[in-house]
Amino acid sequence: MKKFITMMVAALLIAAVNVQPIAASSKAEKEVRLTGKVKQGIEKIGSGRDARVEVKLRDKTKLKGYVSEINEDGFVVTDFKTGAASPVAYADVAQVKGNNLSTGAKIAIGVGIVVGLVVLMSLMVFALFNDFTRLIANW
Repeated sequence: MKKFITMMVAALLIAAVNVQPIAASSKAEKEVRLTGKVKQGIEKIGSGRDARVEVKLRDKTKLKGYVSEINEDGFVVTDFKTGAASPVAYADVAQVKGNNLSTGAKIAIGVGIVVGLVVLMSLMVFALFNDFTRLIANW
């Protein structure tokens, strides 16, 4: 009997060590978190004609255009071609894809283009100078 009790206590201790707490959240809590993430994402993208977005709603509807207005409960997506404005509640959004570049990214792209042009012009000048010296040497 003593051996049996010892085995049971050992088994209970092993089981207690392997217990992991599970943070269960309700569906409402998950929706609130998703709504908060969507709101932060839209605020990060901003509004205006440069704030291009593709929005997929929970009812599988897709909207494409730019964010023309942001408010507390949602935002407005305006289609480029038709100019139709579609108000969207944050809670109705399943996915958002934005194409708004930050100022730093725009500056980096501009600097890259300028550096590329300078290198290209330098190579062209070097090639012309090299051909000119050969021409004079052969004269």
